[in-house]
Amino acid sequence: MLLAKTLTSSTFKLALIAIATFGVIVSALFSYVYLSTSSYVRSRSDRAVMTEYLSLQDAYARSGRNGLIALIQQRIADKSFADNVYLLVDPSFVPLGGNLKAWPSTVTAERGWTEFRAGEPLPNATGRPLLRAMLETFPRGDHLLVGRDISELDSFSDQIRTAVISGVALIFVIAGVASILITRRTVGRIEQINATSRAIMLSGLDQRIPLRGTHDEWDRVAENLNLMLDRIETLMGEIKQVSDNVAHDLRTPLTRMRGRLEKAYHGRRMAEDDQSLIGDTIADLDAVLRIFSSIMRIAQIETQARKGGFRTVNLVEIAGEVVELYDAAAEPDGTCLSVVGDREVLVTGDRDLIFDAIANLVDNAIKHGRAGGQVVVANENVDGKPVISIADDGPGIPADEYEHVFKRFYRLEQSRYTTGNGLGLSLVAAVARLHGARIEMLDNAPGLKFKLWFSAPAG
Repeated sequence: MLLAKTLTSSTFKLALIAIATFGVIVSALFSYVYLSTSSYVRSRSDRAVMTEYLSLQDAYARSGRNGLIALIQQRIADKSFADNVYLLVDPSFVPLGGNLKAWPSTVTAERGWTEFRAGEPLPNATGRPLLRAMLETFPRGDHLLVGRDISELDSFSDQIRTAVISGVALIFVIAGVASILITRRTVGRIEQINATSRAIMLSGLDQRIPLRGTHDEWDRVAENLNLMLDRIETLMGEIKQVSDNVAHDLRTPLTRMRGRLEKAYHGRRMAEDDQSLIGDTIADLDAVLRIFSSIMRIAQIETQARKGGFRTVNLVEIAGEVVELYDAAAEPDGTCLSVVGDREVLVTGDRDLIFDAIANLVDNAIKHGRAGGQVVVANENVDGKPVISIADDGPGIPADEYEHVFKRFYRLEQSRYTTGNGLGLSLVAAVARLHGARIEMLDNAPGLKFKLWFSAPAG
């Protein structure tokens, strides 16, 4: 099964194309080496034959037939010319001198180069050697043959040719085997991912792609996919939690509305009671609508549809407006609101969204702070980065809850009977992500300090 998928995979097809291309290049290179080597060896032999031929031709021109015969006999007796062959015949092809017994029957040309098999073994050769010779016909009709035994050269060329063919074939075999093994490994890892994907579709998100511990690119892909699955599983859990919380938060006001309406339906009509019932019902409906409005607002912010309204704004001015707005709400508990820090802290962003984020943080600080305590809004530039912090002196938040409080509808008070819908910090987190701001939560000892680190405004 895996072998069939390997042979039909696109990776294997690409590997075959690469092997074919590489094979053509290597074949061309080896062929060039073979032809160059063979040509070089042949040319050296031909130069030696041509030098000897010119020497004999010159001897014939100076001393005639007898002088040439004497020179040929001298060459045959000299061991340094042992690889050479000589033959001088008259116009009737009767041998006059040389180490060949007769004129080769296969040689019909009168001049130029020729190759032939000797009719008999030479003294320094076994069998019938392959000879390459230069032919000449003199004016008087005598024929001269000067050549060399090139059997070893021919054998050497054959060895090079065999080596080239064997090398190319070996390269193709090794490349083919390597491509199959590599493709098989690649297809195997892909099949693991596919098998895990099918298992997830059938049984759920608890499956993970196995790692081989090789720390290669496939392990990194598997790690990233597993992290993605972890994130999806977390998000699915959050969605379920949000659904449960929405159902819980909507059930209470809707139940109250139904109870009032049912009571009014079965009771007597009284103007004051009816007006009170209508007012309470409208209040509950407004609470439900606020929940949906907050959810839609967070969704809109997370789609980054509000970036078109970005401009340079002063955090100090926005913080001052928020404190002025919530000053009256802080009076019943005796909470003191104050703004401190630099006079100008500039950021690039959406003024209304930043206002909403700061307002939510100040509102939380007032609600969860200590009665008669202080809420301090500080604006400052730290190493060129604009920072705003909201600090209270209430009970604070446990450190292990820091990462959870930004989830939608999440509340530290699990009974969910206190006022609020658990969406305030979710909106703050969405605004921070939109503006590329970093959120930092610190223990204010006592209380909580909430910091927003913005990027420096664009010049």
